[in-house]
Amino acid sequence: MIGRLRGLILERGHDAIVIEVGGVGYVVAVTPRTLSDLPGLGQEVVLHTHLHVREDQLALFGFDSAPDKELFSLLLGVSGVGPKLAMAILATMTHEQLRIAVTTDDIAALTAVPGIGKRSAQKLLLELKPRLDVLDGPSIATGPLGEVREALEGLGYSAEEIRGTLAEMPEDLPVEEMVKRSLQQLGKAGA
Repeated sequence: MIGRLRGLILERGHDAIVIEVGGVGYVVAVTPRTLSDLPGLGQEVVLHTHLHVREDQLALFGFDSAPDKELFSLLLGVSGVGPKLAMAILATMTHEQLRIAVTTDDIAALTAVPGIGKRSAQKLLLELKPRLDVLDGPSIATGPLGEVREALEGLGYSAEEIRGTLAEMPEDLPVEEMVKRSLQQLGKAGA
């Protein structure tokens, strides 16, 4: 198993790079977010990798952090999710956005991922909920963030607007303060 690569970037594509390690060039698929964080050609890079083995293909998928690699592996454990769809999810959502979407049953957030329809999103929500312990984080479905979400929904804000404010909200604040900060942030975004 190839779990990590350190080498020089030889080529960059829109969804993959070639890393030279010990004279061998490895093609590694990456998300656009990871690609933008990588150094330029000829620079050294370290990527955490997942080797996906199929009958007809070996494919390397690279991540700039171990948590991204763990989330990728978690997504592959969901039935119907292959490496292509897992990469699309990681390209579209951060850890926190995915955690919020799953704990609040936000189907709209998952259908924003290319390749996921409403039915697939419902299935993903069902299968990811019990696995969320791996993502480490308090549940916001019933906690203070859930109360903030309900308040903002009651004021007519969309799921996407709410997701954006909750993803960056410190969770140790009182509910009233979180609502106040969310409204300030939403006001600035609308201005």
